[in-house]
Amino acid sequence: MKVIKKQTNSKSCIICGLDNAAGVKAPFYEMEDGSVVTLFSYSAQHQSYPGRVHGGMITCMLDELIGRVIWVTDPSVLAVTLDIAVKFRKPVPYDTPLIGIGTIVKSGFRAYTGHAVIKDKSGTVLAEGTATYYKMPSEKITDADMHEELDMFVPDDVKEIDLP
Repeated sequence: MKVIKKQTNSKSCIICGLDNAAGVKAPFYEMEDGSVVTLFSYSAQHQSYPGRVHGGMITCMLDELIGRVIWVTDPSVLAVTLDIAVKFRKPVPYDTPLIGIGTIVKSGFRAYTGHAVIKDKSGTVLAEGTATYYKMPSEKITDADMHEELDMFVPDDVKEIDLP
Protein backbone atom coordinates (compact mmCIF):
# COMPACT_ATOMS: atom_id res chain seq x y z
CA MET A 1 0.00 0.00 0.00
CA LYS A 2 1.30 3.47 -0.84
CA VAL A 3 2.54 5.88 1.80
CA ILE A 4 1.00 9.33 1.32
CA LYS A 5 2.95 11.13 4.05
CA LYS A 6 5.26 10.48 6.97
CA GLN A 7 4.12 12.11 10.21
CA THR A 8 6.43 13.98 12.55
CA ASN A 9 7.74 12.51 15.78
CA SER A 10 7.98 14.21 19.14
CA LYS A 11 10.93 14.68 21.44
CA SER A 12 9.77 12.98 24.62
CA CYS A 13 6.84 10.62 23.94
CA ILE A 14 7.36 7.02 25.13
CA ILE A 15 6.16 5.75 21.73
CA CYS A 16 7.36 8.29 19.13
CA GLY A 17 9.84 10.44 21.07
CA LEU A 18 13.20 10.54 19.34
CA ASP A 19 14.99 11.91 22.43
CA ASN A 20 13.45 9.40 24.86
CA ALA A 21 16.12 6.82 25.72
CA ALA A 22 13.47 4.36 26.96
CA GLY A 23 11.10 5.00 24.06
CA VAL A 24 10.11 2.95 21.04
CA LYS A 25 10.96 5.78 18.55
CA ALA A 26 8.26 4.54 16.17
CA PRO A 27 7.75 6.23 12.79
CA PHE A 28 4.17 6.77 11.57
CA TYR A 29 2.94 6.85 7.99
CA GLU A 30 -0.34 8.07 6.51
CA MET A 31 -1.55 5.53 3.98
CA GLU A 32 -3.61 5.78 0.81
CA ASP A 33 -6.62 4.13 2.50
CA GLY A 34 -6.72 6.77 5.28
CA SER A 35 -5.08 4.59 7.92
CA VAL A 36 -1.90 5.25 9.91
CA VAL A 37 0.78 2.55 9.93
CA THR A 38 3.93 2.09 11.96
CA LEU A 39 6.79 -0.36 11.50
CA PHE A 40 8.46 -0.82 14.87
CA SER A 41 9.82 -3.18 17.47
CA TYR A 42 9.88 -3.12 21.22
CA SER A 43 13.11 -3.76 23.11
CA ALA A 44 13.88 -5.82 26.22
CA GLN A 45 13.41 -2.72 28.41
CA HIS A 46 9.70 -2.88 27.49
CA GLN A 47 9.21 -6.40 28.86
CA SER A 48 6.90 -7.74 31.53
CA TYR A 49 7.66 -11.46 31.68
CA PRO A 50 10.82 -12.53 29.84
CA GLY A 51 10.22 -12.57 26.10
CA ARG A 52 6.96 -10.61 26.36
CA VAL A 53 6.17 -6.92 26.10
CA HIS A 54 4.36 -5.29 29.03
CA GLY A 55 0.63 -4.79 28.43
CA GLY A 56 0.97 -1.11 29.28
CA MET A 57 3.44 -0.61 26.44
CA ILE A 58 1.14 -2.47 24.06
CA THR A 59 -1.75 -0.26 25.12
CA CYS A 60 0.44 2.83 24.65
CA MET A 61 1.11 1.89 21.02
CA LEU A 62 -2.58 1.24 20.30
CA ASP A 63 -3.44 4.59 21.93
CA GLU A 64 -0.79 6.38 19.84
CA LEU A 65 -2.01 4.83 16.58
CA ILE A 66 -5.62 5.84 17.20
CA GLY A 67 -4.56 9.25 18.50
CA ARG A 68 -2.60 9.93 15.31
CA VAL A 69 -5.11 8.66 12.75
CA ILE A 70 -7.23 11.83 13.11
CA TRP A 71 -4.30 13.78 11.61
CA VAL A 72 -4.89 12.08 8.26
CA THR A 73 -8.11 14.05 7.79
CA ASP A 74 -7.48 16.97 10.17
CA PRO A 75 -3.80 17.61 10.96
CA SER A 76 -4.63 20.53 13.26
CA VAL A 77 -6.64 18.44 15.75
CA LEU A 78 -5.21 17.35 19.09
CA ALA A 79 -7.22 14.93 21.17
CA VAL A 80 -7.15 13.24 24.56
CA THR A 81 -8.21 9.68 25.27
CA LEU A 82 -11.64 9.33 26.91
CA ASP A 83 -11.64 5.54 27.02
CA ILE A 84 -9.74 2.63 25.58
CA ALA A 85 -10.51 -1.09 25.47
CA VAL A 86 -7.70 -3.51 24.64
CA LYS A 87 -7.77 -7.19 23.73
CA PHE A 88 -4.49 -9.06 24.09
CA ARG A 89 -4.73 -11.91 21.56
CA LYS A 90 -1.20 -13.40 21.67
CA PRO A 91 2.05 -12.56 23.50
CA VAL A 92 3.80 -9.60 21.90
CA PRO A 93 7.54 -10.29 21.60
CA TYR A 94 10.32 -7.73 21.82
CA ASP A 95 13.26 -7.45 19.41
CA THR A 96 10.88 -8.56 16.63
CA PRO A 97 9.58 -6.46 13.69
CA LEU A 98 5.92 -5.54 14.23
CA ILE A 99 3.27 -3.60 12.32
CA GLY A 100 0.69 -1.28 13.86
CA ILE A 101 -2.37 -0.04 11.96
CA GLY A 102 -4.83 2.60 13.15
CA THR A 103 -8.16 3.54 11.54
CA ILE A 104 -11.07 5.90 12.23
CA VAL A 105 -14.35 4.17 13.08
CA LYS A 106 -16.49 7.29 13.58
CA SER A 107 -15.70 11.00 13.71
CA GLY A 108 -17.88 13.79 15.01
CA PHE A 109 -17.45 17.47 15.78
CA ARG A 110 -16.13 17.02 19.35
CA ALA A 111 -15.02 13.39 19.48
CA TYR A 112 -13.94 10.43 17.40
CA THR A 113 -13.55 6.68 17.80
CA GLY A 114 -10.77 4.61 16.28
CA HIS A 115 -9.47 1.07 16.14
CA ALA A 116 -5.88 -0.20 16.07
CA VAL A 117 -4.10 -3.52 15.75
CA ILE A 118 -0.58 -4.75 16.34
CA LYS A 119 0.42 -7.62 14.05
CA ASP A 120 3.50 -9.70 13.51
CA LYS A 121 5.06 -9.88 10.02
CA SER A 122 2.92 -12.91 9.10
CA GLY A 123 -0.25 -10.91 9.79
CA THR A 124 -1.27 -12.54 13.07
CA VAL A 125 -3.12 -10.05 15.27
CA LEU A 126 -1.32 -9.90 18.60
CA ALA A 127 -3.35 -7.10 20.20
CA GLU A 128 -6.12 -4.72 19.24
CA GLY A 129 -7.93 -1.80 20.77
CA THR A 130 -10.78 0.61 20.31
CA ALA A 131 -10.71 4.07 21.83
CA THR A 132 -12.69 7.30 21.93
CA TYR A 133 -10.95 10.68 21.94
CA TYR A 134 -12.12 14.18 22.79
CA LYS A 135 -10.89 16.86 20.39
CA MET A 136 -9.30 19.81 22.25
CA PRO A 137 -7.24 22.91 21.48
CA SER A 138 -3.58 22.45 22.43
CA GLU A 139 -3.66 25.23 25.03
CA LYS A 140 -6.26 23.25 27.01
CA ILE A 141 -4.06 20.14 26.94
CA THR A 142 -0.68 21.61 27.87
CA ASP A 143 1.26 24.83 28.40
CA ALA A 144 4.10 23.45 26.27
CA ASP A 145 4.65 24.61 22.70
CA MET A 146 3.19 21.65 20.83
CA HIS A 147 4.75 22.73 17.54
CA GLU A 148 8.20 22.56 19.13
CA GLU A 149 7.49 19.22 20.84
CA LEU A 150 5.88 17.53 17.81
CA ASP A 151 8.10 18.94 15.08
CA MET A 152 10.84 16.33 14.80
CA PHE A 153 11.06 14.90 11.30
CA VAL A 154 13.47 12.26 10.08
CA PRO A 155 13.06 11.59 6.36
CA ASP A 156 13.29 8.03 5.09
CA ASP A 157 12.80 6.09 1.86
CA VAL A 158 9.54 4.34 2.81
CA LYS A 159 7.16 4.80 -0.15
CA GLU A 160 5.12 1.61 0.19
CA ILE A 161 4.36 -0.76 3.04
CA ASP A 162 3.44 -4.38 2.42
CA LEU A 163 0.66 -5.06 4.89
CA PRO A 164 0.06 -8.71 5.77
